[in-house]
Amino acid sequence: MGKSRKEQIQKGHTVIKSNCNGSSDILNKKEIIIKGIGASPGICIGKAYIVDREGVNLIKRYPILEAEIPFEINRFKNAVKRASDEHAYIIDSLNSYLSDQLDILEAHLALFKDKMLYQKTIDTIKTDKINAEWALKKVVRQVKLMFMKVSDPYLKSRVTDIVQVSEQVMRNLIGAQDIKISDINKRVILVAHDLSPADTSQIQLELIKGFVTDLGGRDSHTGIIAKALGIPAVMGLGNATHKVENDDIVIVDGLSGLLIVNPEEDTLFAYEERGSLYEIQRAIRARESHLPATTLDGTTFELMANIELVEEVVSVRDNGAKGIGLFRTEFLYIDLKRFPSEEELFEKYKEVVELLAPMSVTFRTLDIHGDKVLPYMAANIDEENPALGLRAIRFCLKRPEIFITQIKAIFRAAAFGNIKLLIPMISCVEEIISVKQIIKLAIDELKEEQKLFNGDIPLGIMIEVPSAVIIAEELANHVDFFSIGTNDLIQYSMAIDRRNRQVAHLYNPMNPAVIRMIKMVVDAAHSKNIGVAMCGEMAGEPFNLPVLMGLGLTELSMNPMAIPVIREMVTRLDTNETKEFVNRVIQMGQVSEIVTLVNEQYGKVLSD
Repeated sequence: MGKSRKEQIQKGHTVIKSNCNGSSDILNKKEIIIKGIGASPGICIGKAYIVDREGVNLIKRYPILEAEIPFEINRFKNAVKRASDEHAYIIDSLNSYLSDQLDILEAHLALFKDKMLYQKTIDTIKTDKINAEWALKKVVRQVKLMFMKVSDPYLKSRVTDIVQVSEQVMRNLIGAQDIKISDINKRVILVAHDLSPADTSQIQLELIKGFVTDLGGRDSHTGIIAKALGIPAVMGLGNATHKVENDDIVIVDGLSGLLIVNPEEDTLFAYEERGSLYEIQRAIRARESHLPATTLDGTTFELMANIELVEEVVSVRDNGAKGIGLFRTEFLYIDLKRFPSEEELFEKYKEVVELLAPMSVTFRTLDIHGDKVLPYMAANIDEENPALGLRAIRFCLKRPEIFITQIKAIFRAAAFGNIKLLIPMISCVEEIISVKQIIKLAIDELKEEQKLFNGDIPLGIMIEVPSAVIIAEELANHVDFFSIGTNDLIQYSMAIDRRNRQVAHLYNPMNPAVIRMIKMVVDAAHSKNIGVAMCGEMAGEPFNLPVLMGLGLTELSMNPMAIPVIREMVTRLDTNETKEFVNRVIQMGQVSEIVTLVNEQYGKVLSD
């Protein structure tokens, strides 16, 4: 008799225990489906490998004498040193295919001496006269409570980083043996409460087929690395680690954000077929990604890429992008741990434009202190709600010397390629007028310094706050193009933090308010005869494409890996039909109504 599908998957790894009536325990387990967040697309099937760190939380509190304080502080410092050395070793031995994620790991390395974690733990040992383990646990708990009170997305993700680093220190304090993912020597799927970027960077592609976690989400550092690795990942599953046992057969569906535990035979067959089809489609899309994105009625779309590192230019070309629609410039400021010089910025920008020539590169000017914080500036800017504070262009106008340095570097790089300048978070006409004044100062300085530059480049603004939507026609009189940043536009217009699980359900690009705001911006741009693009995450989701096309958008910028799928879908749609479709959508008042209509009219294209 032939072996069942589950037995074939188990072969070579696990002996299936039989009960007294001869049946298999594994085969008798009930299928469980858990819904999470698809952090990295793809499908994989295999055995679960539990990454268990429960012991880290099993610590006790005990008082110490005054004379014992120095010893306890040294114990903590030594644990930090060992954990930091382990982390540095991981960075040094980083696989070549993850070299472009080095900044994430180095950011974690800096956190080992972060005053919020390091100094506060030492202070707690002194003031409370308690053991180092409990002091660290107390500080981390306080940090968590503090960050729960803010809605800023960057701060939400940063507390996860702090917790992950503290766990590394805690393991060294209590002498717990850490599970080294690099030591795993069999083909498995990782199941963990959480994985740090350092954990994920140790994944060996020939052994780890995919992973799932209780915590995290699509935009977490771990999710970013999963995409870089190109392996399926589902995060934010809640309590998956309590429902999965070692060697359970699991299916990771990174496309739908599902974890299926102990799948039935029919489910296994269906997912094996679906996984194979996905890989075939991905290969076909990769081959066709360099073809034009032209609709059935002959309208050609410009599909651009969003990137933040020079190294990502390879992915831009491989996925057939027609240029870079959004280059996030702030990451160089974060990596250097200081403000870069004009020369440093110029060399980086010049490298990007020369690699992409003759395609265009849109540089977004410095966007910090909202979802990204410069560590060397954090102490100087104390805000209760950074997302509504001195961020992006507000910061640059407050510190014109920093802004002028960046503008000069961009204009110098423009002498070597095709560049557009994009200003983030413009909320009023006065701001864009001030920006133009600073641009004039930068040009005057470049002329005086007799440097080679090109100051005649298109100037655009991000439309990402409701006030900019309302006065879009007036703003259009001052710029050459709009770029709609839906990530912030949705959050600000709906007054939500999309990473807050309590209100995450309200973050939906198909909200009628969001669609009507996009229509206002597109109509304003067309009426004033200026360009309009979209560079938010909404642009890279196939489900949204019929609506965006019907609204009149023909330039979309997205994660490079999303381009082949969007290109294929563009070729299967008709712009005239989508315009009629959107006329119906605009009349609707509920998300559910719009979603149902999209599925009814374009469900076949989407499922394909």
